[in-house]
Amino acid sequence: MQTQLNKHDMSSIKATIPHYTDVFNLTNTSRPSETDFRADIKETMVKYVTFLRKNDAPFFLSMFPIHYVNNNSLDFDFAFMDNRSSHKVNDGNATYTNAFEFLYDSCHWALAKANATSVKIVIGAIGWPTDSYPGANVANAERFYKTFLPFIASGKGTPMRPNQTINVFLNNLSDENRLFLDLGSFQRHWGIYKFNGEPKYRIDFSGKGRDLYPSTAKGVIFMPNRWCVFNGNLDDPGKVEYMKSLACSESDCSSLDLGGSCENLTYVEKVSYAFNRYFQTKGQASQTSDDKCHMGGLGKVVPNDPSNGKCEFPVEILSAENVIEGATFGASGSSRDRVHGRMSLSAGLLALTVLWMIL
Repeated sequence: MQTQLNKHDMSSIKATIPHYTDVFNLTNTSRPSETDFRADIKETMVKYVTFLRKNDAPFFLSMFPIHYVNNNSLDFDFAFMDNRSSHKVNDGNATYTNAFEFLYDSCHWALAKANATSVKIVIGAIGWPTDSYPGANVANAERFYKTFLPFIASGKGTPMRPNQTINVFLNNLSDENRLFLDLGSFQRHWGIYKFNGEPKYRIDFSGKGRDLYPSTAKGVIFMPNRWCVFNGNLDDPGKVEYMKSLACSESDCSSLDLGGSCENLTYVEKVSYAFNRYFQTKGQASQTSDDKCHMGGLGKVVPNDPSNGKCEFPVEILSAENVIEGATFGASGSSRDRVHGRMSLSAGLLALTVLWMIL
């Protein structure tokens, strides 16, 4: 791709590929200066970064401090940049007190060993999930961004690259309920915003560290306040489990997983959660000919919110197609009085609206 861009006098456009921190030998290192590309892919990576160097293209690095700290059984506070961690790494004249600077400089060391010190690093994705993983919650996400964004805005750089501007892309504007789960269920919960355009936590995109919520989207329309739950019939446990699994295969039940906000529900409540996710995903279809809450005779529609503590049973936002067709569902109540559903076409448009408001 870069070769073709160069041929057509468009060399100012740079082609690059994002990489995760698993391209490095981090499992065998304790200091950034020991970092190199993994032995099994080093030859390929050296060729790649050499090409980047010759074309003045950046190396896009995705990193997730929460995942790195948990996977390596480090002090959890090392994932944050507020200097509360008891874990410190001394590397020559440099001292590392947080995972971001540690990983960023580790990448620089790997590039240096590949004779590519001039290649600029861009953080292609960094963020904090709010569900379905140990430590993934709203409070920790807010804590992470509270110091991370002012650090980036300061231009102070890292021990290996002091006084250097770091370009960063945040992951993610809103949750993605269809994202692949190769790393874990938490991948569907990176969103800074809920699906209705309401921010999950306080975050100051300017990097000034102000204690405020970003703009909230307006005019979001929800489906009626009704939920599909398990009727409690356990006469055939195998059938119940089959219908629960079927419901989750067609919807997002990641909040039921380890570390999730719905992990501690009873089995009956977990079945209800699965049934409701399916029901909402299918647009609350409950006509006689297309009853998405039938669930083999195990489901029933209820008017009262079955949410339990931190576990929300979401109500779907109205899809764009239904809005265009003149559906009569209202948007009663404020955004904070409603629960939230999956990403639909209208949510996609909403995300663009939110982005416009932020900018």
